Amino acid sequence: MITVYNHQHVLHQGKVEMFRGQLVPCFEVPARADFVLAELQRRGLGAVQAPVDSGLDVVQRIHSPRYLDFLAGAWAEWVALDPANAARDVLPSVWPVRSFRSDVLPANFAARMGLFSYDAGTPLTAGTWAAAYGGAQCALTAAGLVSGGERSAFALTRPPGHHAGADFFGGYCFLNNAAIAAQALRDAGAARVAVLDIDYHHGNGTQAIFYDRADVFFASIHGDPHTEYPFYLGYADETGSGAGQGHNLNLPLPRGTDFARWRAALGQALQAIARSGAEALVVSLGLDTFEGDPISGFHLRSADYLQVGADLAAAGLPTVFVFEGGYAVAEVGLNAVNVLEGFA
Repeated sequence: MITVYNHQHVLHQGKVEMFRGQLVPCFEVPARADFVLAELQRRGLGAVQAPVDSGLDVVQRIHSPRYLDFLAGAWAEWVALDPANAARDVLPSVWPVRSFRSDVLPANFAARMGLFSYDAGTPLTAGTWAAAYGGAQCALTAAGLVSGGERSAFALTRPPGHHAGADFFGGYCFLNNAAIAAQALRDAGAARVAVLDIDYHHGNGTQAIFYDRADVFFASIHGDPHTEYPFYLGYADETGSGAGQGHNLNLPLPRGTDFARWRAALGQALQAIARSGAEALVVSLGLDTFEGDPISGFHLRSADYLQVGADLAAAGLPTVFVFEGGYAVAEVGLNAVNVLEGFA
């Protein structure tokens, strides 16, 4: 398996996030990707290469122009407001909920931060755009390898992407790498693509992007949104709309779910993907289903991830893996590479 590694990921290093009413050190840290890379190299599981820069053409088919413009220029705007801002990250503080308007682009920077975000746990930093852009290029390169005949490829990057929608960031995510990979696979000729999200947290951004499309089937196994972030999407009755009706499958599970129950849900998702007629698969590879994860609640163990990889391989589809969550940092490399080894 070829791994496409984003060396730029280290440029995104948030200082603090809002978590349960307090400013705390960020859970999403550069060491997450570093541990995965080190474990890949220790086991010799395929080549590691840098992404090829393909520009923004495909990215613009997933994310809105005004959102991309904001992300690309946000840090410069922030520092221009006050040079002292260079020493502190940006967190949003106001949001246009319910009956508020979102069609008008405010001149005020804080208002635009709120317009394009949905939580206060996702700091924007000096290197956020470079890291996120590099991640999108990883996703595009991995998709290109698979479209070109590789059985699988792994986009190893951070910040993660599956919570980012067409025009919003949150949940540590800015550009939706899984959606970008799926679109690239479609553009390369796959008539239908499936995205399978196995992160503990529902891939709300990916669902929103493809919810009314019939050409991309989305399935997610995740913590029950009655109690688990991101709360406002991920219920079982969300099955798609318009042309996308029947092309969205959510499998929420209660906190405390063990591997046997989780694996049964994985089998259900893979059966639905087979029925969808997908010709290629994108896996949002979150490892926060691990029993030791500090912000999640499933009970998968490290050895279980070998079986997860084997089950994914049994689907028989060309597969792009995209690194998402997983915040038990010391174990995330072992768990991620177990999935890849099980698949291989």
